[in-house]
Amino acid sequence: MKKVEPGSGPQPVPYGRHQIDDDDIAAVVEVLKGDWLTSGPQVEEFERALAERLGVEHAVVCSSGTAALHLAALALELGPGDVLFVPTITFVATANAARYVGAEVVFVDVEPDSGLLDINSLNRALEDHRTEGRRVISPVHLMGQCPDMVELAKTASRHNAVIVEDACHAIGTTYPDANGNQVNAGACEHSEMAVFSFHPVKTIAMGEGGAVTTGNAGLAERMRLMRSHGIHREAGKFELNDRAFDQSGTANPWYYEQTDLGFNYRASDIHCALGLSQLRKLDRFSRARKELAARYDKLLAEHSGVVKTVSRTPGCDPAWHLYVVLIDFEGMGIERSALMRDLRERGVGTQVHYIPVHTQPYYRQSNSDSDFPGAEAYYARALTLPLFPGMQTDDVDHIVETLISLLAPH
Repeated sequence: MKKVEPGSGPQPVPYGRHQIDDDDIAAVVEVLKGDWLTSGPQVEEFERALAERLGVEHAVVCSSGTAALHLAALALELGPGDVLFVPTITFVATANAARYVGAEVVFVDVEPDSGLLDINSLNRALEDHRTEGRRVISPVHLMGQCPDMVELAKTASRHNAVIVEDACHAIGTTYPDANGNQVNAGACEHSEMAVFSFHPVKTIAMGEGGAVTTGNAGLAERMRLMRSHGIHREAGKFELNDRAFDQSGTANPWYYEQTDLGFNYRASDIHCALGLSQLRKLDRFSRARKELAARYDKLLAEHSGVVKTVSRTPGCDPAWHLYVVLIDFEGMGIERSALMRDLRERGVGTQVHYIPVHTQPYYRQSNSDSDFPGAEAYYARALTLPLFPGMQTDDVDHIVETLISLLAPH
């Protein structure tokens, strides 16, 4: 294989990038020229379209994936005495949502070759951490791939726990249900709720934005309340009749009531117009990501002694958000940071997803005695390569060639 010299490659390829087309820009401009910039019709339209696309009853859009995780915790009314079980390989927001409401976080180990929640480790954690409060399991659909959701649902049922999926990587992903039928991540076939992020590097982008899907109307109603200061304007639910209504019994047009301590987690019509336009292209974006991932798989199969691809969940059809490879840096005598710098010099951007959350200073003290061999083995080897719809197969060829050329001398 020809060695790639520094600076000889194409323009730098980042590990992730949004794709904004003219129709996306037109959708946003139309909102900017209209009467509603926020709390208007585009919000409801995006929620309706997202729920329909995923095959679920309700979708509640909000300002970010982190806000969505918090809203899910608020909807369940979690608090002190309740416990969230979450894989340690994730972004910190998954765990933080429980701490926002005063619940305990228990980290769970992951499979070393996939980074996905290890169900055996989850079973042990559930046995070891008894509580009179509620138990919530948040599997993380890492890179776009789900763990075995059928087995996970059985585990949750045995331990009287509910599942809230962190599906922030997984819009467009499908997995098999108990009958072998493919269902959408976010359809809540095996969960109470599923959480999504529409950050620019995700499969569809809103700039910033998130959503929670659920089949439970009560949970959806509570999340809509909590995303807007705990305020509602529904006359049929007003409590202070002497203030709410005029002498004819008609609700005063300015009146509202705050019934809980909520937040400003609303998504604007500007963001939802972009999200709606992007959602219409979800199949195209997902297909492009799958094709690029397949190209990576094919090329890297020839170098499996040097670079390994992550293991796959049987039956899961991921709409890949990230493409992660596993390299034995220690065994090869390579420093990961040095390799990343060398790749950057040759036009290849990379990243690491993720630092195990249990090692973060905030969580370290409460998890000082915990052991996570799967997570440590995964993290020590993980390297995220570029993947986004705007890439071409030639980009993948260049990235693999560059990576192998830097690893070959070792």
